[in-house]
Amino acid sequence: MTADGSWVSLFSGGKDSSWALYRALEAGLPVSHMLTVHPEGESYMYHVPATELTSLAAESIGLQHVNVTPEDFDAMTATDSGEQGDAELEPLEAALADLSDDLEGGLAGVTAGAIESEYQTSRIQAMADRLGCDVFAPLWQRDPSELAREMLDAGFEITILQVAAHGLDESWLGRTLDADAFAELEALNEEYGVHVLGEGGEFETFVTDGPHMDRPIELEYETVWEGTRGHIEITDARLG
Repeated sequence: MTADGSWVSLFSGGKDSSWALYRALEAGLPVSHMLTVHPEGESYMYHVPATELTSLAAESIGLQHVNVTPEDFDAMTATDSGEQGDAELEPLEAALADLSDDLEGGLAGVTAGAIESEYQTSRIQAMADRLGCDVFAPLWQRDPSELAREMLDAGFEITILQVAAHGLDESWLGRTLDADAFAELEALNEEYGVHVLGEGGEFETFVTDGPHMDRPIELEYETVWEGTRGHIEITDARLG
């Protein structure tokens, strides 16, 4: 890892990017900023739900927060996934290049929460190569069940924001991913192929508390169910 410069957490608020940040802090990496991309619509590269909550997470963690709000990626009309991913990466890379100029010692590296997606990871690594920085990806190719246990053992409180998979009904919306929930997900993995950590888009999450956070995030919400998928609409969010 690069010795000089600061690290930036690529942060969506979900469990994977949160775990990458937490492990980077545990490892003593000098993380100075969290950076969140807020997609206007659907996205091939980025976590979409409830990214507005990341400002509360940054306040609780105590790091500076950079927000990137690109124009609509028009992902629903994309015909070439590779070109779409490259195009979606451009505003992130530009923001990191701008931020690097303001960091003492420059940009040493970025943290990334990818587990199995070669599509995302290869693009983040190529971007880091262009920027001349490292990538810290502690979840990459780890066993999902082991990662789930590590997150729970560390004290992560993980809330489900959205579901879209066979076996996941409305009762999962707003549910806390505890040991019982992960046990059910392992059973659903065997029956339906649901990824234990939702890597295939089966569900999306937000971390509302963890050992790296000074105060928990408290949510009030309503559930919206659309037959085979659903999400929560947050009506209020605050630090506890």
